[in-house]
Amino acid sequence: MIQPVSSFAHYSILKHTLRWTVLVLPVAVAIGCMVAFFLWLLGLSIHFRFTHTWLLLLLPAAGVVIHFIYQSVGKSSEKGNNLIMEEIHQPGGGIPRRMAPIILITTVITHLFGGSAGREGTAVQIGGSLAHMFGQWFRLKGSDMRLVLTAGVAAGFGAVFGTPVTGAVFAMEVLTIGRIQYDAMLPALMAALIGDFTISAWGIHHTAYHIDALPKTSYLFSAYLSFDLLLFVKVIVASAAFGLSSSLFSGMVHEIKALFGKLFRIKWLIPAAGGLIIIGLTYLNGKPDYLSLGVDPEHAGAITIPSAFHAGGADTWSWLWKTIYTTVTLGTGFKGGEVTPLFYIGATLGNTLAGLLHAPVSLFAALGFIAVFSGATNTPLACTFMGIELFGGEHAVLFAVACFTAYFFSGHSGIYSAQRIAMPKILEAHFADETSLAEANKRRGHFHEKLMEYGSRLKRKKNHE
Repeated sequence: MIQPVSSFAHYSILKHTLRWTVLVLPVAVAIGCMVAFFLWLLGLSIHFRFTHTWLLLLLPAAGVVIHFIYQSVGKSSEKGNNLIMEEIHQPGGGIPRRMAPIILITTVITHLFGGSAGREGTAVQIGGSLAHMFGQWFRLKGSDMRLVLTAGVAAGFGAVFGTPVTGAVFAMEVLTIGRIQYDAMLPALMAALIGDFTISAWGIHHTAYHIDALPKTSYLFSAYLSFDLLLFVKVIVASAAFGLSSSLFSGMVHEIKALFGKLFRIKWLIPAAGGLIIIGLTYLNGKPDYLSLGVDPEHAGAITIPSAFHAGGADTWSWLWKTIYTTVTLGTGFKGGEVTPLFYIGATLGNTLAGLLHAPVSLFAALGFIAVFSGATNTPLACTFMGIELFGGEHAVLFAVACFTAYFFSGHSGIYSAQRIAMPKILEAHFADETSLAEANKRRGHFHEKLMEYGSRLKRKKNHE
């Protein structure tokens, strides 16, 4: 027999709600204010470079400056989002207060001189750093500190993109693959909503995107659910490609970082070399379209995220060029986020695939926008909500199909190496217990090495016989 909820339980729920409202309110307002300042400063720096194109030539020097900032005062802050995740998983290491101003300054430097990066990483690190600082002031420990850090991530993410529900779900989903931290739902949602409201109060506006109306199709099941089987199949095919591009991006960032670490013993040469490569690629392309965020056009006819929602608004290989630019930028030590470049990659790849599959351009640009992000962060539920918040709920079913398909096809890769695996996408020995993506891929590498070694022994034995 189901027992009714006691009045004491209701009192506990009310007390819990009021407590977290009091705790989250100042944290989220502070994060929203700092993210608003960051977005304002970022916009100024990007448009200043538009009118002073020679600044790109100073990108190598800017990279060296960023390197020495982290070497002198940044210290552990250089781990970025992964440091916040590690602190949520295992509190104790701490998040330095200087993380927020340092990541803000170095991200602005990256964009001022033309580096191809995003802004989500900066907002999340601002959120995590300020939340940890408030948590210490409030003397929070254990699970309370974990919840306030999660709320900080939600506030930063929700504020920077204007998607509060996505911010809350992202903060709960991104920590562990295959598990959502539902105990953080209340503080995360409150923080994301307050952060987004604070951004709006400061007059910061986000880019609006629009999906063109699709032609009417026959109805299946009911008059409320339209279903085009051929379009559905095209979405699945495209979403598999979105997932593979996510995996390519994640792998390239890690491989470039490892490669340059081996090539250069003098570490400040790494960002200098990265800057020179970006300059060379830009002169090779003959256009600056793949620099910086890729949201606002630097010149008439520039390829941007909004332009990808229109036929002819992207070149066939725009998505690959942006992948190369961004992975070189981030892999050689420049700062910023990965998500806005992932939006660019997804939208331009969607534009290309729409032409190949004879599909609606704006719809496939939108699907790529959220699906590549889903595959790279392993957050299909959050990205489905992002589609609804940004583009409306009309195509919610296709958003979900795209995000979950891309999530599966991206494999066990991701831009956050500290992400843990609670429920693997496929059952393999490397994922026998809950471990981080970095550790799991290291195990998989050892497994493949042993397999190759075993194959070599068998081959030698056969030749000997």
